[in-house]
Amino acid sequence: ISHTWFWNLIQHDFKSGNIDLDGCMRLLEKMQIPFDKEHLKHVFRKTLDKHTGQLISMDDFRAVYQALVHRTEFEILFKAYSSDGKTLLNSQLIKFLVKEQFQAEADETTALEIIMKYEPIDEVRKRRNMSFEGFIRFMNSEDCSVFKSQHRTIYQDMNQPLCDYFISSSHNTYLIGDQLVGPSHLWGYTSALLKGCRCLEIDCWDGPKNEPIVYHGHTLTSKIPFRSVIHVIDKYAFMSSAYPLVLSLENHCSPKQQEVMADCLKTILGDKLLTIPIGGETEMTQLPSPEALKFKVLIKNKKVGTIEEAMLRMGDDNHGKSEEVSNSDDVSDDYDSDDTLPLQQLKRPTKRKAKHKISPSPHKKKKVKKGRIALALSDLVVYTKAQKFVNFDHSMEYQKCYENNSIGESHARKLARHSAKEFVAHTTRFITRIYPKATRMNSSNYNPQEFWNVGCQMVALNFQTPGIQMELQNGKFLDNGGCGYVLKPEFLRDRCTTFTPQNVGGYSNPMSLSIRLISGHQLPPSSLSKTNKADPRVLIEIYGVPEDQTKRKTTVVKSNALSPKWNENFSFNIQVPELAMIRFCVEDEVSLVNNEFLGQYSLPVMSLNRGYCNIPLLSKEGIKLESASLFAHIWYY
Repeated sequence: ISHTWFWNLIQHDFKSGNIDLDGCMRLLEKMQIPFDKEHLKHVFRKTLDKHTGQLISMDDFRAVYQALVHRTEFEILFKAYSSDGKTLLNSQLIKFLVKEQFQAEADETTALEIIMKYEPIDEVRKRRNMSFEGFIRFMNSEDCSVFKSQHRTIYQDMNQPLCDYFISSSHNTYLIGDQLVGPSHLWGYTSALLKGCRCLEIDCWDGPKNEPIVYHGHTLTSKIPFRSVIHVIDKYAFMSSAYPLVLSLENHCSPKQQEVMADCLKTILGDKLLTIPIGGETEMTQLPSPEALKFKVLIKNKKVGTIEEAMLRMGDDNHGKSEEVSNSDDVSDDYDSDDTLPLQQLKRPTKRKAKHKISPSPHKKKKVKKGRIALALSDLVVYTKAQKFVNFDHSMEYQKCYENNSIGESHARKLARHSAKEFVAHTTRFITRIYPKATRMNSSNYNPQEFWNVGCQMVALNFQTPGIQMELQNGKFLDNGGCGYVLKPEFLRDRCTTFTPQNVGGYSNPMSLSIRLISGHQLPPSSLSKTNKADPRVLIEIYGVPEDQTKRKTTVVKSNALSPKWNENFSFNIQVPELAMIRFCVEDEVSLVNNEFLGQYSLPVMSLNRGYCNIPLLSKEGIKLESASLFAHIWYY
C-alpha cells in the first residue's frame, strides 16, 4: 500500500523525466518533509554515485526520501508493536501509548484521533490503522515533543495577586546592541513583545521641541522619540499575551516633558491604559490578579502621595503642577542608577566605587537628590509605584503592596546569599525587579535562575543578547501557554514560608528522572565541515536550587551529524523540580578544549513529557532549526 501511495504522490513531478537537486528540494517541500540543505545534498550525491549525470529517477528519489525520513530507531519501535511490520492496528497503537508513552487513559478515541491527524495514506486511515509513514509523522510531531502539550496552553490559576507570578521582563528594551554606542531601535520593543515579554523598560530624557526621547543616558546610543515607542507598544502590546503589560519608566525628564509623556500615554494607549484601581477602591491590601488586569497597560514610575489623593485630583486641571520626590543616591533605587554611568566614569575602574555604594555606612549622611514629578504622570501610576529599596525590615514595616522595588544584580546577589530567608519573605509580598549591573557594557546577562530561586518576579534581561541566560528565560516562559506569567511555586507565595534555595528542608519534593538519549537527526553541520559532517555530543544540564545544579554529557559520535546514535542513560535526582530547568545542548567537538555550539532546547523540568520524545533544537538566536532534533526516552516519578 505504501508503495502505491508513494508513487501516486510523486509521479506528477517525474512526468517530464528525472529530476535534479532543486527538483528534489521542491518535491520534499511539497511533501512537507523538513530537510537541511547540506544533509540533502550529501544524500543526493550518494545516490548519484550509482550512475553518471546530475539527475535522479523515481527509485533514486525513494532512496533519498527513506534516508532522510525512515529512521531505524522509529522502525524498531514500530515493528515491536506491529504484527506484520507494515501496519499498526488501533489496538496495537493503544498498547504503544499506554506502555511506552505512559498514557494510561489512552483508548480507542485517543488512537483514532492520532490516526486521523497523522496517517497520510487514505486506505490505511479508512481502516483505522496506522502505517509506518503515519507513525513517523506522529513521532516527529508536537504530540510527541519533550514539552508537555498541556503546558502549551494557559493552564495555571491566573486569579492570584500579581506578586505571585514570575513575569517575563526586559532590560533597556530599546537597545539592540551594546549599552554604550549601540543603536536604539523600535524593533527592540516589537521583538520583546512578540516573545511574550510583559515588562518593558523605557529610558526617558528631555528631547528637542518639547518631545521626550528614549536612549541610554550619558552614552552614545542612538535616540528614538518616546511617542514612537508608545505607538509600537500600542500596536503589539497584546499580540502574544492578553495579560497585563508593565511599562517601567526610567524617567529623567523635566516636569514639562513628563506632561508630554503622560499625554502620549493617554492619547495613544486610550482604554488600554490603567489609570484608576479596577474596583475604584483606594484602600488596598493586595494586588489584583493578571486575570483582572487583562489587556491593561500599567505604568511603573515614581508617584506623589497616595492613590486616594490621585483619585481626588481626577478631572482637575493638573497642567503645570509638579511635586518634589526625594531620590537618594543609592545603588538600589527604582531608577537603574548604577545602570547609567556617564561616559567619562566608564573609563575608570568602577570596582571600589561599587563596593562603597552597596553597603553605605549607616552613620554617613546620604546625599539626597530631589527630583520633580509632574502630577499628570504621577497619577497614571496605580499598582506599580516605584519605591526605593532600603532594607527588608524597612519594607516589612512601611512598604505598601502596590510599591515595587528595583534592585541591581550585585546588591541582589549579596542579599540572596546572606539574607535569603528575608529576601523570600519580601518577594511573597512585593514585586521585585532585578536589573543587570552597569559594567555589562556589552549587554551581557546574569544567570536569572539565582533570582527566580528567591521568588523575584521581574528578572530583567537584555533580550538582544543570545546565550544560556536568555535560553533559560525563553525556556521558563514557554510554560503556561507562553503568556509571560508563570505562577510561582506555593513555597514562594506563602507569606509564612521558611524556604531558602540553600536549605530546602521540608519543601523538597524529590523527582527521580531518567533520560535515555537515543539519537540525533539532521543536526547542523560543523562550520568547519565542507560537507554535512560534525562530531556531536549532547550536554544535559539542570539549573535550579544549588543542590540541583548538575551537568552530564554523552560521548562524541565522530563525523555524523545526519543520524548520530548515542543510546546512553542518565539519571537525576532533583530536590526542587518546581524551580528546576533542563537544558539539552548539542556541541561539535572541534578539539579537546574547544566545542562549537550547534543547537539547544531548554524547558522547565515540570513541563517534561514522558515516553519517547523528540527534542526540537533552537539556534543561538533562539530560532527553531526546522529539520534538527534529538530523540530520547524520558521517565520520571
